[in-house]
Amino acid sequence: MVDKDKNILTRLYFVAGGLFIFACAVLFKLVSIQFVEGSKYKQLAQQRTSKMFTIAPNRGNLISDDGSLLATSVSRYTIRFDAVTVKSQDFNANVKPLSKALSDLLGKSSSYYQQVLRKARANKNRYALIARNLDYSEYVKVKTFPLFNKGPYKGGLIIEQKTVREHPLGKIAERSVGYENIDENGYYSGVGLERAYGEFLRGVEGKRLKQKIAKGQWKPIGWDNIVEPKDGYDLISTIDINIQDIAHHALLRQLEKYKADHGCVIVMETETGEVRAISNLGITKQGKYYERLNYAIGESHEPGSTFKLMNMVAALEDKIVDTSTVKDTGKGYWKIYNHRVKDSKNGGYGKISMAKAFEVSSNTAFAQMIHDGYKEHPSKYVNRLVSMNLNEEIGLPIKGEGKPIIRFPGDKGWSGLSLAQMAYGYEVSLTPLQTLTFYNAIANDGVMVKPRFIKEVKEWDKTIEKFDKEIINPAICSKETARQVRQLLKNVVEKKHGTGHRLYSPNFSMAGKTGTAQKNYVSKDPDKLKYISTFSGYFPADNPKYSCIVVIHEPDKSVGYYGADVSGPVFKSIAQKVFATSPLIEEVDSFLEGSKKSDTSYQRYYVEAQKKYNKVPNVEGMSGMDAISILENLGLKVEINGNGRVIKQSVAQGEDINKTKKIVLDLS
Repeated sequence: MVDKDKNILTRLYFVAGGLFIFACAVLFKLVSIQFVEGSKYKQLAQQRTSKMFTIAPNRGNLISDDGSLLATSVSRYTIRFDAVTVKSQDFNANVKPLSKALSDLLGKSSSYYQQVLRKARANKNRYALIARNLDYSEYVKVKTFPLFNKGPYKGGLIIEQKTVREHPLGKIAERSVGYENIDENGYYSGVGLERAYGEFLRGVEGKRLKQKIAKGQWKPIGWDNIVEPKDGYDLISTIDINIQDIAHHALLRQLEKYKADHGCVIVMETETGEVRAISNLGITKQGKYYERLNYAIGESHEPGSTFKLMNMVAALEDKIVDTSTVKDTGKGYWKIYNHRVKDSKNGGYGKISMAKAFEVSSNTAFAQMIHDGYKEHPSKYVNRLVSMNLNEEIGLPIKGEGKPIIRFPGDKGWSGLSLAQMAYGYEVSLTPLQTLTFYNAIANDGVMVKPRFIKEVKEWDKTIEKFDKEIINPAICSKETARQVRQLLKNVVEKKHGTGHRLYSPNFSMAGKTGTAQKNYVSKDPDKLKYISTFSGYFPADNPKYSCIVVIHEPDKSVGYYGADVSGPVFKSIAQKVFATSPLIEEVDSFLEGSKKSDTSYQRYYVEAQKKYNKVPNVEGMSGMDAISILENLGLKVEINGNGRVIKQSVAQGEDINKTKKIVLDLS
């Protein structure tokens, strides 16, 4: 019995010892957590219950040349309700007037909002949705509503703000305006001006502390941000909304008429290189057109006959020919090796000068000119093109510029046919903007300026950075050569045999070159043969203000495909409408000058009318109406001869009024 009791007692000692050791271990762990690892666990707890969130700043505005918004950031607000923080007395007293106020603002019935609020209260919902996508004025009103005006702690109001990007002018220049996105790793992507100038537009993020509540949701703590976001800068672009609208709709009409795949148009100010309009339209599967890709900047293609201008400049500069040099176009084709160069006119043009060859766009004449002139030294020809910057990208801040292709002898693809092919715009490749930059240089007396889309960066009325005119090449050719080819470009439109003669109008002048290039010409299937129709030039012809290029891809061949027919009318429509607005500007200026004169006249009349006279005043130079008013108010009888302003008065200034009864005024 004693042994049995000892055995039980031993077991009890073991259990008591184990419990004591366990108690010591727990005590040690508590002390360790409290004093050694406490800060670590506090931080972990805080991370799980509260978190710092970034607040996206308002992105800067993209503004047109006339002050219209092309892209802007708009704040949108989501309203939620924390039903737990509100006292029962406050909730019951305000639920009906709050529901009524929400109903008046948002449109749904008062009973609907009562149900939402009461259900949130019953379910102890700390994040009940009340409304989404409110604008700023609506958000301000919500903050004043019953209960919500007590704030986040007593009123349960939760405000969430987000910033969205809007284009107030819709689809106009949408692709060129572009967009910018940021991924989860902080890398930016996008297109157009939004991406190119993102560093100015983005602004600086703010910080906001939020508390974790039920169902993994986060509720803002307090009204204020920890760090306020700094809004981005505004960009002032070169786009003229009036010209942009004209260009967009002129291109759209022609694309629809010719059922083309896509097209683009660019209008640029000749002297400064400021792009006034740029439109890029492509067709959808539904047959509608929208700004699909930035063809004007990104799509490099064979330019066709518009490249004849570059070849004419090269030949004149190297004195291979002059404009009076005669070439024999034969019966409309010229054979080189086993290849035939053909003209669009059956039977050819016979023997013609290079000036006429340019006007009628003779492939055979140009192929002979370049091949015969440079066959002994083909690198001389290519070097001339290089000296005119035709092998270089413009270097735009907008991403995705297409690369020009100008091959050198010995390069892959160069052959004995290359000189002849390049003579009329094949085996070379340029984007529409690169082609226009060259044409603009010819209009600008040989000075090649860089196309520009942004004028300045501003913060309210403060200029942060300015982008001035930038010269790529001060002289792509001599002034004499530029003068000669400007006359040729003018003849293309004004001469009856010029390829653009149907575009001529006696009411306004323009100059340019047509281009019709084949696509998929390697294929022997005629159904797969497509065309690129182009017209590039400037207006007015004699004193260029704007340069313009229109490129339309794959028009329906059954409707038409020549550059003069497809792209030329778009160019003419733009030039015509821009011309039509110019006289209005002059009339407004004249009116303003007249208004200033009227203001000056009125100020003189007002001064004279306030005086008290006992002598006859000098009214010469005043309008007849003002002079009559002043003199008759002095009790004088006034007789007038003629109309206009007073050039003579019968009674001299300073005569006694009491002795004068009548005064005669001569007006002119």
